[in-house]
Amino acid sequence: MVYFQRGSPGFRRLLIAFVLLAAWETGSGQLHYSVPEEAKHGTFVGRIAQDLGLELAELVPRLFRVASKDRGDLLEVNLQNGILFVNSRIDREELCGRSAECSIHLEVIVDRPLQVFHVEVEVRDINDNPPRFSRPEQRLLVLESRMPDSRFPVEGASDLDIGANAALSYKVNPNEYFDLDLKRKEEETNVLELVLKKPLDREETQEHRLLLIAIDGGKPELTGTVQLLIDVLDANDNAPKFDKSIYNVRLMENTQKETLVIKLNASDADEGINKEILYFFSSLVLDNVKSKFTIDSTSGEVKVKGELDYEDCKVYEINIDAVDRSTFPLAGHCKVIVKLVDVNDNVPEMAITSLFLPIKEDSPLGTVIALISVSDRDSGANGRVTCSLTPHIPFKLVSTFKNYYSLVLDSALDRETTADYKVVVTARDGGSPSLWTTASVSVDVADVNDNAPAFAQPEYTVFVKENNPPGAHIFTVSAMDADAQENALVSYSLVERRVGERLLSSYVSVHAESGKVFALQPLDHEELELLQFQVSARDAGVPSLGSNVTLQVFVLDENDNAPALLPHRAVGAGGAVSELVPRSAGSGHVVTKVRAVDADSGYNAWLSYELHLGAGGVRSPFRVGLYTGEISTTRALDEVDAPRQTLLVLVKDHGEPALTATATVLVSLVESGQAPKSFSQASGRPSVPETSLVDVNVYLIIAICAVSSLLVLTLLLYTALRCSATPTDGACAPGKPMLVCSSAVGSWSYSQQRRQRVCSGEVLPKTDLMAFSPSLPPNLDRDERERQESESNHPGQPRQPNPDWRYSASLRAGMHSSVHLEEAGVLRAGPGGPDQQWPTVSSATPEPEAGEVSPPVGAGVNSNSWTFKYGPGNPKQPGPGELPDKFIIPGSPAIISIRQESANNQIDKSDFITFGKKEETKKKKKKKKGNKTQEKKEKGNSTIDNSDQ
Repeated sequence: MVYFQRGSPGFRRLLIAFVLLAAWETGSGQLHYSVPEEAKHGTFVGRIAQDLGLELAELVPRLFRVASKDRGDLLEVNLQNGILFVNSRIDREELCGRSAECSIHLEVIVDRPLQVFHVEVEVRDINDNPPRFSRPEQRLLVLESRMPDSRFPVEGASDLDIGANAALSYKVNPNEYFDLDLKRKEEETNVLELVLKKPLDREETQEHRLLLIAIDGGKPELTGTVQLLIDVLDANDNAPKFDKSIYNVRLMENTQKETLVIKLNASDADEGINKEILYFFSSLVLDNVKSKFTIDSTSGEVKVKGELDYEDCKVYEINIDAVDRSTFPLAGHCKVIVKLVDVNDNVPEMAITSLFLPIKEDSPLGTVIALISVSDRDSGANGRVTCSLTPHIPFKLVSTFKNYYSLVLDSALDRETTADYKVVVTARDGGSPSLWTTASVSVDVADVNDNAPAFAQPEYTVFVKENNPPGAHIFTVSAMDADAQENALVSYSLVERRVGERLLSSYVSVHAESGKVFALQPLDHEELELLQFQVSARDAGVPSLGSNVTLQVFVLDENDNAPALLPHRAVGAGGAVSELVPRSAGSGHVVTKVRAVDADSGYNAWLSYELHLGAGGVRSPFRVGLYTGEISTTRALDEVDAPRQTLLVLVKDHGEPALTATATVLVSLVESGQAPKSFSQASGRPSVPETSLVDVNVYLIIAICAVSSLLVLTLLLYTALRCSATPTDGACAPGKPMLVCSSAVGSWSYSQQRRQRVCSGEVLPKTDLMAFSPSLPPNLDRDERERQESESNHPGQPRQPNPDWRYSASLRAGMHSSVHLEEAGVLRAGPGGPDQQWPTVSSATPEPEAGEVSPPVGAGVNSNSWTFKYGPGNPKQPGPGELPDKFIIPGSPAIISIRQESANNQIDKSDFITFGKKEETKKKKKKKKGNKTQEKKEKGNSTIDNSDQ
């Protein structure tokens, strides 16, 4: 006999719930497919590429791949046609058990750009599992005294399928004693019972054998059978009875052992021993239930025996038998249904499925770094999980699907600031109290070449002595790069350019790794005074970044050139100079002038002249100017003087060590009548060098005037900048040091400051002009010393400067080169004064009476200075350690006046020069009274000097 209960209300509610659940699952994914279980390999599931909007041609380049959280080999995608197909056998019961819904969750990942799609494939149940009984036969004990309609419980079958495939119906083979009854309770529990149709007669039949058949609702139908063995017992008319046939108990999971679940109470209408009842688990109770619960046979108390876990089993069904103590016992039956209540006892689980590390520091916002999935075995609010990140990090979590998150970049990265991040992801459930778990993700930031090598300063100044050995190390440049690895590997190179007719690389080279700069050849100050070039530093990144630094290499002069004598108009045999001097010549008569030049500069080119005394130490009536080279008489000549005298003039520079040259002058003393003739003969034969020298003097005058104008223009520009500059705190720092050279006689210089620094309200060091106190050379003649001392004793008598400006012989010899300004080395300006760099200019006058006031800086070829001398009208000749009050620059409407700071001024102890209009030269000479003899003498000397030129 077959029983179907599909029309019952419980069955309809189950069907509606199943349909709603399937519809919810269908809408929760991005794509939803379905496939029957046990489908063959290659079975078509869906055109996944087309449904996701992906082109077939981009599947392989974008690394199309499918990942599954459960089993990744069940489904596969054909990358040629984009079809999702069955790859291996799918067993729904193995995959999902008795769950009403079963689906495979797929993650479809493509790169360039990274995209993640979620696909759900529902596995449809087919009727592939027949009903199964737990044992091959069941034995029942039935008293022969049992009345018709007595009921005996029978264990039903189970079907692993779901839905209609698991809707079971039962029937037994036809017999005259027993019928089958199937009841469905509100708790959706099936009660299968055998119903006695007519009384049994043990004496007629002691055992009945029935075949119980279970039939499922699938198509085709599948069946399962069990053998029922019914033993007919004698005696005992009343069986124990329970108050209820089914007891429902709700119990918290994780309940402690020995906790009372329920106390059963059955009653028996019999008397005596047949009334005494014992309680036992029915033979229908499974072993796993017996491992969780225990029953007291006397009291009927059911207690907890093992650990109860809601996640393992939500409901336990316990069949209890109450048996009396008669010889032929009767039994009553009931069922205890224990439903567990979920407790938040499971910590959320977290899995990081994909990592895309390291991440470049220039990655755009929204770049996916990791895929994170979370789960919780609890149910309801206890199983709802939310994720969060540690604060103050440039990342965020984006929910892509239920319980799936993407860790993405939220703000810009900078490896130089932070090279790595420790990201802590916290997953917390909604229970009370809530449970959480954490996972750490170490995110390394990959370097990008975004920092160029940087030098400590934009330019460097290097001083190198000339005549250095080839390959000499002169400087080392160093640049730092904030990047890492090859992006921070700096290499150095020259920025090639031409220096005159040659390439820069023929002068210097730079080591690519160390940055050392080498001079490839000896440098010559006379050829190249300043070598300015750039060194480039580039890193090894792609693309590489670089920066340049400027090197100013000043070649310092060495005394490597000896003085060279200039040719004279009256050169005799053997290179000696022949001169005729009348015996009537008085003291101070100029005989001739020895001219010499030195290719060096500065002190190395400052020439001095000495007269070498003859044998026997006889005092010669001649002398030579220390710095002019003029040979003149020291006294009036008389008859005792030899008619022919040989003068040996030693020309010496001031280098270390000093280099010398020797000039021989043959002086012939003649009578007064012969000298003019000889002189006229000599004047009648002008030589080509003398004519060219006169032309060069014109160029020198023009050059001096141009440089004087440049000085005035520089002063005006400086004054304008100083008046217009706004004082700031940063402007009070001392200026950049410039070069200035001092000597035994003094000098003046002006600077080419790269920037002017002015600060109002306090005294600052003036770095525009500087002069050094002159001192008298120790080897001056006594007459010259007395003259200068007498002049210095009358400081209150101003005199007009000598209008007859002359040029030193060394300057006249160097007129083939242009007068120019240049920067040189660093010297101390004075005790306590700042280090300055000064380009200098100088000129000189040849009068021996004037006394010398200036240093010999630049007295030779390629001279870079003017040397000043005062004539007889000099207002003041300074003594040792003093400065002249003012200079007059020839060819320029300016007067150079000198202001000296007091010795206790701690800001700057340098001497300063200021400019003003040459007003004194516009005034008429108030003092015309003077010694006419001295004026004639001066005119005579001037005439001789002009003839020399």
